[in-house]
Amino acid sequence: MTTENLDALRDELLAEVAAASDLDALDALRVAALGRQGRITDLMKGLGQVAAEQRRERGQALNVVKDAVAGAIAARQEALETAALDARLVDERIDMTLPPRPQTAGRIHPISQTIDEMVAIFCEMGFQVAEGPHIETDFNNFTALNIPPEHPARQEHDTFYLPEKEDGSRRVLRTHTSPVQIRTMLDMKPPIRIIVPGRTFRADYDATHSPMFHQIEGLVVDETTHMGHLKGCLIEFCRAFFGVDELPARFRPSYFPFTEPSAEMDIGCSREGGGLTIGAGADWLEILGCGMVHPKVLENCGIDSSRYQGYAFGLGIERAAMLKYGIPDLRTFYESDLRWLRHYGFAPLDIPTVAGGL
Repeated sequence: MTTENLDALRDELLAEVAAASDLDALDALRVAALGRQGRITDLMKGLGQVAAEQRRERGQALNVVKDAVAGAIAARQEALETAALDARLVDERIDMTLPPRPQTAGRIHPISQTIDEMVAIFCEMGFQVAEGPHIETDFNNFTALNIPPEHPARQEHDTFYLPEKEDGSRRVLRTHTSPVQIRTMLDMKPPIRIIVPGRTFRADYDATHSPMFHQIEGLVVDETTHMGHLKGCLIEFCRAFFGVDELPARFRPSYFPFTEPSAEMDIGCSREGGGLTIGAGADWLEILGCGMVHPKVLENCGIDSSRYQGYAFGLGIERAAMLKYGIPDLRTFYESDLRWLRHYGFAPLDIPTVAGGL
């Protein structure tokens, strides 16, 4: 084959390479040109039959053609692979702004839903939501709340303490959300009207207790509030939360270090047939603790107790959710069981409002 013929072969193969539409066609062309039975390979095998004085020149010419075709194939392969990847990325693109498919829609956890329901009710009454850290000082968690050093709540069998610091003090995982009330009274001047939903921690675990659980507390401090306001607020809250317009309620004297007088609130219920129905009935169910803020707590926060007074209350969110939605075991709230969440969970757009329904 003359030099002109080699040039023509090279031009022909390069044109075919450029015209290859996909990787399969390009690979077939590579085999036809450079494979064991390829056109260039056959010419390389025939060099032994060429005269010795022409063999060197012919071999060099064939190598030039071979290198040109191999280089063109490699370049075309890279271009086709890049185009294929771009097409795949376009085809497999997922628009994260689109709503999920109905069959894969998530569910709102009952605790989150219950918190939203309670916040909706109290905020309509004029409360504001306050938050605070999970790790607290001994002062905010105990001392400022008039809890004496010998109180059982300060013992390690009930409270999670962090390692002791160099000065001998120890921080705690807050055992209630009341430290946020202390922080608010230290930072703000009355009038104060807040609710505090959040996580709390205590060393207990069974069907009705968890080492981590949720509480919501309320605090009102001003110059005129009294026990009647506390009772009216809590009665209206319970009636709205449980959806019972004429829900019976009573307040029993009790004791809490941070309130005086203190009371526990019961709501009417019926246990007929072995079940529990919230509303009118022969039985009572304890639902929360409350009372007038102890003067010492106000003084610990720099508030003049001779001028200001207030009330406070608190209840467990898990227990309220269990009562309202018929959840029998508190531990199931934290087992991450998707079957449980599909059963007890709420639709993402089922946003609770007092006007629209809880």
